[in-house]
Amino acid sequence: MPAAVEDPPGGEIPLLDLRSQHRQIQAEISAAIGPLIERQRFINGPEVALFESAMADYLGVEHAIGMSSGTDALLAVLMAIGIGSGDEVITTPFSFISTAEVILRLGARPVFADISGESYLIRPSAVRKLLSNRTRAIIPVHLYGKVCRMDELLDLSTERGIPIIEDCAQAMGARQNDRAAGSFGLAGTFSFFPSKNLGGWGDGGMVTTNDADLAHKLRCTREHGADDNMCYPFLGGNFRLDTIQAAVLNVKLGHLDEWLKARKTAARYYVQLMVEAGLAAGQNETRHPGHHLLPPPVWDERDHAFNLFVVQAERRDALKTHLASLGIGSAVYYTTPLHLQPCLSDMGYRPGDFPAAEEAARSVLALPLYPEIGRDQQKRVVEAIAEFYHRV
Repeated sequence: MPAAVEDPPGGEIPLLDLRSQHRQIQAEISAAIGPLIERQRFINGPEVALFESAMADYLGVEHAIGMSSGTDALLAVLMAIGIGSGDEVITTPFSFISTAEVILRLGARPVFADISGESYLIRPSAVRKLLSNRTRAIIPVHLYGKVCRMDELLDLSTERGIPIIEDCAQAMGARQNDRAAGSFGLAGTFSFFPSKNLGGWGDGGMVTTNDADLAHKLRCTREHGADDNMCYPFLGGNFRLDTIQAAVLNVKLGHLDEWLKARKTAARYYVQLMVEAGLAAGQNETRHPGHHLLPPPVWDERDHAFNLFVVQAERRDALKTHLASLGIGSAVYYTTPLHLQPCLSDMGYRPGDFPAAEEAARSVLALPLYPEIGRDQQKRVVEAIAEFYHRV
């Protein structure tokens, strides 16, 4: 995700409105951080353990280990399972840079498998073709709030004995077959960047796992590799979750289900408006040239957490400019697939290697979506889109 989320000109309908959320819970937040400030214990305070326990219960896992960011959570897991030089890790080319960055930092090689053009999620059939004797892990990314096809990926994991590390940075609250994102693989990693469904007041992250040995090693890893006796059997990093972030997140976790419900309701309403405006096909309709948008399917909304509401749009860049001129925020996640990023140019990938990811990068657009968005605001967004496509 970007380093900051800015309001559009005029701030009329922002992509994300964290101020509205904060107004609802300001008193609770103040009550939670007041004692912390009085104690002046900002590292490894009791709020961290409380939040870890609450998250483990919420996600249905045995262990939840707070981390300093979603990126550090991914890095810590790969360090803990021994990923290093000469190893390969299969992942998606359509993700934030950190997914590949952490692999490269350890001297390993990211091997990309293309995505489904409609779900934006890694295709298990593409993963299977890339498995080799150098494959040490698979990192599926649950993008925009939807979980990858974990049953097929878990079959691959079992067949070949290759661990799955779920990148759940955008999937807090997402589920599949009554299981939470982050509970399928050997480990799941989460981000609490402010724009996420469960966002802190800064960076923060978490690793979830049902493996007690891995959980213990991760707790050492986040403390530079220190064990309980302050000896250092291996090198780790400074990956601790700040106590103040845990306090804020503890409060927000209590509201997460109601916020998720509001996100899903808003997503369903967006699709309804787009169909009524003739911009998109209905659930049982065939898309035709007069349909300018492909919204996410909402019939699986019970499982989709809608961290972002992303459409595929014709003339995407011009539409984005049009919306900005009307004070309507939007964003592109992601403009360039990982295999075409300059920092990965020495890996030998070329345009056309992953056509679905490249087409997604040309057409995806995230529209304003947050629990507090009003129906009148959503109508204005869709009216502005219809104006763009229907003008002569």
